[in-house]
Amino acid sequence: MSGKIIDNVTRSSGTIAPTTGGLSWESAVITASTVTVEGNRGYYINTTSNACTVTLPSAASIGDQIILVDYARNFATNNLIIDSNGNNFQGSSDAFTVDYTTNAQSISIVFSDSTKGWIPISDDAVTEAPVAPATQRAIFGYGSTGTPRVSLTNLVNSSGVVASDVTGVGTARNALAATGYGGDKGLFGYGYASSSYQSMTNLISNSGVVASDTSGVGTARNYLAAASYGGDKAIFGYGFTGSRVSMTNLVNSSGVVASDVTGVGTGRSDLAAASYGGDKALFGYGTTGTRVSLTNLVSNSGVVASDTTGVGTARWGLAAAGYGTDKAIFAYGYVNAASSLSNLVSNSGVVASDTSGVGTARYYPAAARYGGDKAIFGYGNGNVSMTNLVNNEGTVGSDVSGVGTGRTELAAAEYSYSA
Repeated sequence: MSGKIIDNVTRSSGTIAPTTGGLSWESAVITASTVTVEGNRGYYINTTSNACTVTLPSAASIGDQIILVDYARNFATNNLIIDSNGNNFQGSSDAFTVDYTTNAQSISIVFSDSTKGWIPISDDAVTEAPVAPATQRAIFGYGSTGTPRVSLTNLVNSSGVVASDVTGVGTARNALAATGYGGDKGLFGYGYASSSYQSMTNLISNSGVVASDTSGVGTARNYLAAASYGGDKAIFGYGFTGSRVSMTNLVNSSGVVASDVTGVGTGRSDLAAASYGGDKALFGYGTTGTRVSLTNLVSNSGVVASDTTGVGTARWGLAAAGYGTDKAIFAYGYVNAASSLSNLVSNSGVVASDTSGVGTARYYPAAARYGGDKAIFGYGNGNVSMTNLVNNEGTVGSDVSGVGTGRTELAAAEYSYSA
């Protein structure tokens, strides 16, 4: 027999204070699939990797108390199961097991007598931390159509449909980067125009309106990459100044770009970047003069880690975007010829091996998240305008007929909480 006990439970404001005299806490977090507990003790149960069956003591005395806490807020995925081990549980027979299936739950039980046995005195769930809404829309902007550089943009709705050209704002340029910031806004930055490297930025409002140029901060460069981190901030990194560099520039939640941070990792250009893990980012691939596949993780405070040995085919001129709320994908690029292969990134920043390409092989496309948990790759070399949608499991779709002016070396960012 199994079920969830809900009667005779006192619900309070949230966390359970260990007020019972003599109760002590087990110092080691429990990660095993089974554990036998003792009376008058508290336990932190981590079910990240598996469910956990907690066997209560067979010999219990009146007043014995046990507290069980969801250490990783994961009981809804991998449940906590209580085996009463020969004693009754709230009057039910000793064969009774109790499943707890709510994240952040804390369970406090006390032994009464042989009739009722163990009785829950609280099984309250601590209120989950608020989850930021997901961005719904994206924007492609700037780039090159060949000889002329352009500043036009194309908005993408929450269904992944690309709109026609919007007249450009700001300095027309190519080989720039773009990212979200502030939760629901974006910005374009850096690039190449008028025969010189640039460091200006253009903010994108949460309605997709691009602002005029903001004077540049940091080293002017092109062929760099950018991604959001920390929930509402962003980072530009690496690039080309006449030589390949590794410095970064952090962007605060108001879209203000900071001065250069000394570079970490191998200097390179023509790389890509994306957010992952909910609040972190990574830079990947590119060229040092030779194609590479290494990555550099970025913490949720914007600190760039040293090189991680590359996985997948080394290439440059690719793009990257987040998908599935906490994962990322690198796709397309140049490997002796245009490529359409992709590499998924887990929510811990681990890059997977190559996935066979889908859609038209090309390099210098752009990519961004849209629809909360999906991604879109679009445009690219040869001044094409087709797009490829990525579902929330990281599967790349076939070509969607292009909308707007075909171009290459453009950038894309996510924006807006509104669908």
